[in-house]
Amino acid sequence: METYAIFKDLAIIIIVAKFFGILARKCGAPQVVGEIVAGLLIGPCMLGIVNQSDFLAQFAEIGVILLMFSAGLETNIRDLVKTGPVAFLIACCGVFFPLLCGTLLYMAFYGAAPWGSENFYKAVFIGTILTATSVSITVESLKEMGKLKGRVGTTILSAAIIDDVIGIVVLTFVIGFKNPESSGVEVALSTVLYFVFAIIVGYIVYHIFKIVDMRYEHTRRIPIAGWAFCLIMAYIAEKYFGIADITGAYVSGVILCNLKDSEYIEKKMDTSSYLLFGPVFFASIGLKTNVDNLNLDILLFSLAFVATGMVSKIIGCGAMAKLCRFNGKDSLKIGVGMMTRGEVALIVSQKGLSVGLMPPVYFTSVILLIIVSSILTPLILKLLYRGSGPEEEAVS
Repeated sequence: METYAIFKDLAIIIIVAKFFGILARKCGAPQVVGEIVAGLLIGPCMLGIVNQSDFLAQFAEIGVILLMFSAGLETNIRDLVKTGPVAFLIACCGVFFPLLCGTLLYMAFYGAAPWGSENFYKAVFIGTILTATSVSITVESLKEMGKLKGRVGTTILSAAIIDDVIGIVVLTFVIGFKNPESSGVEVALSTVLYFVFAIIVGYIVYHIFKIVDMRYEHTRRIPIAGWAFCLIMAYIAEKYFGIADITGAYVSGVILCNLKDSEYIEKKMDTSSYLLFGPVFFASIGLKTNVDNLNLDILLFSLAFVATGMVSKIIGCGAMAKLCRFNGKDSLKIGVGMMTRGEVALIVSQKGLSVGLMPPVYFTSVILLIIVSSILTPLILKLLYRGSGPEEEAVS
């Protein structure tokens, strides 16, 4: 493929994604729904005008990093502290219940497997895929509706971050079944060490930024330095601690969220996200979809997999939210907000493929779950928030 051909692909993605995004908004749906549909339309699933490439995959990864950095910048630290213990409980249920349901689903289709057998490991791995939460689409939808900063939005964000950390630890233990050299204790330790590192570095970096912000208030060097800090934190998270890069991006945003110019930084980030990185990220979800390997058995399993994946998150997270004294409607919002799957589910699936825990044919099921949950989550959230005022989302 010629190097310059990527310009054509980017032009097509941006134009089609924005057109369908505007069309979706005109129809009363969140813009991200239209951008995902655009990816389906121009991707190999339908027209085949644009194919997924390493460049587009990396470009989309920058998009989700940028989105999570912006979400961190919009986080209220006091709200995060208030929702922290609750978010942890919601995240634990959001991991355990889908893990159990996914394992039982595989056994229901392919028979119960004794502990320690190959099929048992595969069943547990299918459940592990369902533990992952991709909050990026929920974040964008809540931002569009102006509901990201309230108690429900902050709880969803906090729970999703914790959810991914727990999910990564679970993945390490499951892979340990196949690879005895893999140590879950080491991963758990590295996770704790990363957050200790983030607190120490965050304290220092925040005060440096605070001094620079006072001296050079409202200048472009502030968002440039902030974006560089975000990328460094994302890199360190993945490279040295084995934590998802989106966690590092979100943490970097939280570190800078109390700066006087945090809104200015977020505004500059939002411009880049809206113009280029956002459309590529959401369209890339559609570009990854390929239905060539589908047969009746896989289709039936995929449909059950999608239903189980979404319902288990709603029940697991929503029930715990209800026990944590959220009202019924807010509990449902939290459950729905946690049911999206995306880049983390893909990473988990690819890990499973590489170690032989998941046959390649089931990757179609994962893609279908990502597509369906990514489209339905914003639509359902919009319905749940219809008619609600800002006072519903205020932290008491």
